[in-house]
Amino acid sequence: MPTSKKENLQFGLIMCFLMVLVMTIYNLYLNGSIGKITFIEGLFDFLIGFAVAFILDMFIVGPNAKKLAFKLTANTSKKIYTVLAISSCMVLGMAFFMSIYGLVSTYIHSGFTSKSVLADYFAIFGKNFIMALPLQIIVMGPLVRHIFTKYIKTNIVT
Repeated sequence: MPTSKKENLQFGLIMCFLMVLVMTIYNLYLNGSIGKITFIEGLFDFLIGFAVAFILDMFIVGPNAKKLAFKLTANTSKKIYTVLAISSCMVLGMAFFMSIYGLVSTYIHSGFTSKSVLADYFAIFGKNFIMALPLQIIVMGPLVRHIFTKYIKTNIVT
């Protein structure tokens, strides 16, 4: 979809914004924090999560996910396989790193509540991955590609 660095930045901003927004609300719900925190606290959590996710997307996860996806789909000419491979690799990488962020954030806010950091991490990762993969493939991927193609890509071409 994006063909230049500027387009990649625009696409990444939209995708990160929407994914982090939904995943922040999801995690607040899972933690029972909706209704217990103020709007400003929720907004602050979202903004920090967005900044972390965007940096990961642009500099660590995104480039590596694309390299891996292009290697996995090198022998196919079907674009859908490449799109699904990139989406899946992105979700796997982002869920991995953002779950670390979530675990650290939880420990900062609540302290250590269990005996195993590893068990806590895998619980968070599993919950995030189960939500993020279908969200990315079924909802956000098509939505963001539509928004990008209709409102951004056409404005750049004309």
